[in-house]
Amino acid sequence: MSSTIYDVAARAGVSIATVSRALNAPQTVNATTLQRIQQAIDELGFVPKAEASARARRTHRQIGVLAPFFMHYPSFTQRLRGVASALLDTGFELVVYNVDTPEHARSYLHTLPITHRLDGLLIISLMISDQEAMRLVHHRLPTVMIEGTNSQLAAVEIDNIGGGALAADYLVAKGHRCIGFVGGDRQLPGYAIGTSALRFRGFTAALEHHAITPILPEFAPRSATHEEARLQAQDLLQRRDRPTAIFAGNDTLALGVLKAAREAGLSVPGDLAVLGFDDADFAEYIGLSTVSQSLEESGRLAVEMLLSMLSEPTRMNRHVQLPLKVIERDTA
Repeated sequence: MSSTIYDVAARAGVSIATVSRALNAPQTVNATTLQRIQQAIDELGFVPKAEASARARRTHRQIGVLAPFFMHYPSFTQRLRGVASALLDTGFELVVYNVDTPEHARSYLHTLPITHRLDGLLIISLMISDQEAMRLVHHRLPTVMIEGTNSQLAAVEIDNIGGGALAADYLVAKGHRCIGFVGGDRQLPGYAIGTSALRFRGFTAALEHHAITPILPEFAPRSATHEEARLQAQDLLQRRDRPTAIFAGNDTLALGVLKAAREAGLSVPGDLAVLGFDDADFAEYIGLSTVSQSLEESGRLAVEMLLSMLSEPTRMNRHVQLPLKVIERDTA
C-alpha cells in the first residue's frame, strides 16, 4: 500500500502542514526538520498523489534548470539561451530554479524529483553528492549536468583545469614571462563549482612547467565582480615586477583588469596583455582575447542529450567534453 503524507508526518514527528511546506516551499522549513522529513520520505518511498498521477499521464512537458547565481554570470545567461533555443518548437516549457544557498541546493535536489512536474532536469555548475545523484536516478528523473559531473548522471563536461593550462601556454608562447592572475570565486561555498579556482590550478601548473611563478594580488578575492577584479589588477600593476600579461578567471573579471590598465595609463596589449575565459557575448564587441568554452553549444547539447534520454531511457550516463580554444582578438 502506498505511503501517504500522514505516514510521512508521523515518521518525521511533525504536522501534515509542515510536510506540505517541506514539499512545496522547503526554504521555509528549519534545516533539521527538513532533513528529518526528507529521510522519512526516502524511507517510505512517498510520492505525492498529484505527482503520481502526472507521472502516469506523462504530460508534464517541463524541463527544469538548476543553477547557482544565474542572474549574475553572463556564462549562465548564454548557456540558458542555448537551452531555450534547443527547446524551441519541442513543446517543452523551461523552468529555472536559482540556487543561492547550500540549503536551497539540497532542498531542490530532494524535492524536485518527487514534487515538481518535470520531465527532465539540467544542473549547471553545481556539485552534487552521490546520495543526491542516486535520488534523481531512483525517482527516474532524467538529468544532465553541465560543467559539473557525477558518475551516475549524464554530463556535458568542461575541462576548466585544462583551460587554465591553455591560457598559460598561450601567453608564454606570446613571449610573456611576468604573468599575473586575477580570480574571483575561490571563496565560493562548496555546493557551487569554483571555475576560476580550477582554471587557476591549471594555469599555475602549466606556468611551473615553464619555470614561471604567477604574480598574485596581496589579498584574497571577496567576490567575482569586475570591480573586485579592478582592485586586484591595481594591486598587481603597482608592483615593481609589474606583469606584462594578466589572465582573468572569466571575461567579467577581465573587464575589471582592462579598467585598471586604463586608469594606470597602460596600453593594451602593448604594455599589458589581457586574456579572459568564457567568450561571453560582450567579448567580441570589446575585442577581448579569451578562452572559448562554447557556452551556448553546451546548453544546446545538454538539451539534446536530455531529450534523447526521454525517448531512450537506457541512454543515461553519456559524458561529452567540449573542446576549448583561445580566441585571439585585440587584448592579447
